[in-house]
Amino acid sequence: MIVRHRIKPQTYFDSVTLMLIGNEVKKIDGVENAVVGMGTDYNVDSLKRLNMYSAEFDKVTPGDLVIAVQGKSEKIADEGLDAAENLLKRRKIKPGSGAGYIPTSQEGGAKLLPDANMVLISVPGRFAAREAEIALNAGRHVMLFSDNVTVEEELKLKEMAASKGLLVMGPDCGTAIINQVPLAFANVVRPGDIGLVAASGTGLQEVTSIITQLGYGISQAIGVGGRDLSEKIGGRMTLLAAQALADDEKTKVIVLISKPPAPMVLEMLFGRLKSIKKPVVVNFISADPKSIVKAGFHAAENLEDAAIKACQLSGGIKLQPLMSDGEITKQALEVKLAGKNLRALYSGGTLCDEAQRLLKPVLGEIWSNTPIAGCLNLPDPFKSKGHCIVDLGDDTFTRGRAHPMIDPAYRQERLALEAADPDAGMIVFDVVLGFGSHPDMAGEMAASVRHARQKSGPQLVFAANILGTEGDPQNLRKQQQTLQEAGILTFPSNVSLVKFIKHCFSRKG
Repeated sequence: MIVRHRIKPQTYFDSVTLMLIGNEVKKIDGVENAVVGMGTDYNVDSLKRLNMYSAEFDKVTPGDLVIAVQGKSEKIADEGLDAAENLLKRRKIKPGSGAGYIPTSQEGGAKLLPDANMVLISVPGRFAAREAEIALNAGRHVMLFSDNVTVEEELKLKEMAASKGLLVMGPDCGTAIINQVPLAFANVVRPGDIGLVAASGTGLQEVTSIITQLGYGISQAIGVGGRDLSEKIGGRMTLLAAQALADDEKTKVIVLISKPPAPMVLEMLFGRLKSIKKPVVVNFISADPKSIVKAGFHAAENLEDAAIKACQLSGGIKLQPLMSDGEITKQALEVKLAGKNLRALYSGGTLCDEAQRLLKPVLGEIWSNTPIAGCLNLPDPFKSKGHCIVDLGDDTFTRGRAHPMIDPAYRQERLALEAADPDAGMIVFDVVLGFGSHPDMAGEMAASVRHARQKSGPQLVFAANILGTEGDPQNLRKQQQTLQEAGILTFPSNVSLVKFIKHCFSRKG
């Protein structure tokens, strides 16, 4: 194999554009691999792992564009480089091309939409707080998609927003549905009377998608950022958003979702929320359900249970999970594990946390790059060990590249490594659908599974949960069919997947 590369100094493109171009180059006959990305430490390390490294990469900076192509011949590799450059040229917007006026500032955008009352901010973290402050001073709510905003900046912004009665959703807020308008990573859901507040993007997506699959609907889905319920931030936006839903005539039931809040924040939150007259369902991972019930709320055991309880409160009838325990058990009985270990490759952080919590009683020792209490910290996040449940959406893996819900490249690379490990008995992953996500994640993962099976043999078990709805651009049913045709067992929720894993490994033990 021949590896050829080009470095384009101080040439910037966003990570999604580069991912799409890299995928196109990989389709060229004779091209084995292609990396098109900015010269970040992570991308350079990736080139080393892929055996596509050159000493010239030691000189690149995060502002430089790197194109590397591995081909069966020098000619094919050069063709891949040329194709990448041509695709990049087409992506640039040329002045006078008919694109119309594109504002270069928030103020310019506000002139085009003077009645807008919300600003979605997605700029590098060092500029994000300034843009959010501009929006708040203009009397607009903020959805802060940007990450790498400091806790101190977040506190200042949320104190400012609370004093004005405005929302700051974020930082690092990936999902919201406001007045039926999906923002960032969101799914096509039914309109209805269930309102949600979540310090978790994929947790919010999971619950809203399951509510839709159960035949119920959403009034509002408000993300607040993963740190909102930390001791430093004190749940400022969670309180404001919950009160907004309490005052919203279209909302009948309120759902709160979060990773474990700080204990003092939890106590304060429950005290303040007692004044809400509407039923409140609470799913705080690892929180004591007795304390939730004692505070007068409905405790959910997991994300799927939160959706079911909310729908039951909305409709007044008892509902069953999307997949019965009998169906899950039947699937598990048909499985024989050749290896002793589980390898879980998640793109959703909350789904990763939920899986650890539910599987620890069965699996015992679990390793993770984002371990919950009682699990073990993976020494090298790029190398699995024992039973391993990894959050590939963590900053370790996304620095300088697109999130795995958008770009499957590293997860595909990791899947191949796991499949080559004789100790791996089952490899599982999530497929997150919706706006912003990859247009055919199931197709990408199915191709990787087929390739892995050619080397590992048919005995390795692959399973996936699909998060989404029939209305999503990718279509839930089509994605499910694509996975199943590749011999991947599919499950309609993270909890049903986890139950399947528990059955398989408890039988093996």
